Amino acid sequence: MLKQGSALDRYFKITERGSNLSREIRGGFATFFAMSYIVVLNPLILSGPDSSGTTLGFTAVAAVTAFVAGILTILMGAWAKHPFALATGLGVNAFVAVTVATNPGLTWPDMMGLVVLSGVTMLILVLTGFRTAVFKAVPDGLKTAIVVGIGLFIALIGLVNAGFVRRIPDVAGTTVPVGLGYDGKLLGWPTAVFIFGLILTIALVVRKVKGAILIGIITSTLISVLLEMTLHIGPSFDGETSNPQGWSLVAPTFTGWAAPDLSLIGKANPFGAFEHLGFVAATLLAFVILLSIFFDAMGTMVGLANEAGTVDEHGNIPDVDRVLQVDALGAIVGGGASVSSNQIYVEAGAGIGEGARTGVASIVTGLLFLVAMFFTPLINLVPFEAVAPALVVVGFMMVSQVGRIDWQDWGIAIPAFLTFTLMPFTYSIANGLGAGFIAFVLIRTVQGRVKEIHPLMWAVAGAFLLFFAVGPIEAALGM
Repeated sequence: MLKQGSALDRYFKITERGSNLSREIRGGFATFFAMSYIVVLNPLILSGPDSSGTTLGFTAVAAVTAFVAGILTILMGAWAKHPFALATGLGVNAFVAVTVATNPGLTWPDMMGLVVLSGVTMLILVLTGFRTAVFKAVPDGLKTAIVVGIGLFIALIGLVNAGFVRRIPDVAGTTVPVGLGYDGKLLGWPTAVFIFGLILTIALVVRKVKGAILIGIITSTLISVLLEMTLHIGPSFDGETSNPQGWSLVAPTFTGWAAPDLSLIGKANPFGAFEHLGFVAATLLAFVILLSIFFDAMGTMVGLANEAGTVDEHGNIPDVDRVLQVDALGAIVGGGASVSSNQIYVEAGAGIGEGARTGVASIVTGLLFLVAMFFTPLINLVPFEAVAPALVVVGFMMVSQVGRIDWQDWGIAIPAFLTFTLMPFTYSIANGLGAGFIAFVLIRTVQGRVKEIHPLMWAVAGAFLLFFAVGPIEAALGM
C-alpha cells in the first residue's frame, strides 16, 4: 500500500494527480495488453530480405522489439513521469520495409542507420526548441491528414498481406491494379482466419474489452495452428511453387524455446545509405523518416495528456521537454537496434482509462515488455492472417480523426485529401506528405493568403519539391 507523502508518491505525484498505486499497476497492465501486438506484428512487417538477400530474422526482431520498448517505456515513466508507452511505430516501420524492398543496393543496416540519423536530428531539434516551432507551423488539418493517411496505409498493408486484397497480374485487358482475393474470389482457410479475426477484433473493440487486439491475435493464432496441424496448408510460396490458398508469409509452426536473441543491437550503419544511394537520395530518405516521426509524438502526447487530465490551465504539459527527449531517443535506439523508430503509442489511452496518471504505469508496462521478450519464439506460430486484423482496426482508429479536418476550407481540404489518399495509393508515406505540403503552399498563394503560410512551411515544401525532382535530377546528371 502506497503511503501518501512518501518519496515515491512525491516523485511521481501519484496522490497529487488523483491516482493510487493499484490504479497505476492496472493501468500499466492495460496499456501492455493494448499494444503488445507490436511484438508479433513488427517482425512480420520487417520480414522481407534486403538487396543482399539478408533478413533480420523473426525471433530476433521480436525479442529486440520487446526489449527496446521495455527500456524506453521505463525511461519515459521514470524520467518524464507520464503514463505514456513507446514501441516501434506503425507507419515508420512500413515505410522502412517498403523502402528496403524497392531500393536495389540498400541493406537493413543502411536503412536503420538513416533512422538513427533522423533520431539524432530530432533530438537536436528538441533540445534547441526548433521541433515545437515547426510543429506549430504546420496547420492542424495537415497534421490530422498525416495520421489519417498512415491509417489508410496500414489498413491496406493488412488487407494485402492477408490475401483479402491481391495485386492483379499486369496483363492485357486488366482494368484495375488490385482485386478481391484470388481471381476475384475469397479462397482458402487463411483468408477465413483473417475474416474471423477481423470480426472478432471489431466486436471486442466495440465492446471496449481491454486487450481486444491481443485477444483477437491469440484466438486467430490458435485457430491457425489447429488448421495447419490438421490440414497442412503450407505457405503461399515455398521458394519453388505457388499456393494461392496458403499462408501469406509463414505457416504457423513452433520452433522451440530459446533465450532472447538480441544480436541485432548495434548493427545499424548510419552512413551506409549515403555510400549506396548517394548523398541527395539518402538525405531525402532520412528527411522523409524525420517527417514521418516528427509530427506524431506531439499530437499523441497532447491527446493522452488531456485524457489523463495532466494538462494545466494554460494548456501546458508538465515535463514536456523530457517527454520529447525520450521520444527522440526512441528513434535513435530503435534504429540502432534494427527494429525501426520507437514512438509514443496512442494505445496508452487504455491504461489511462484504467486510471493511470503517472509514470508508475509506464514502468509496469515496460517491465512487462522485458518479460515478453523471453516468449518471442512463439512468433513462428503467428501467421500474418492472424495479425492483419490488428492493422485494419488500428488503421480505423487513425482514420477516425478525419472529421477534424475543415472541409469547407479548400486550402486545407485539398492538401489533406492529397496527403491521405496518395499514401496508400502510391504505397508511400513520403509521397502523401510531400503532395500535401506543396499543395497547401500553392493553394494558399493562389487564394492570396500568403501571410497564413509560415516561413518554415516554405522550407518544408521546397525540400519536398527537391524530393520529387530526384529522378529528373539524377537523369540529368547521368546518375
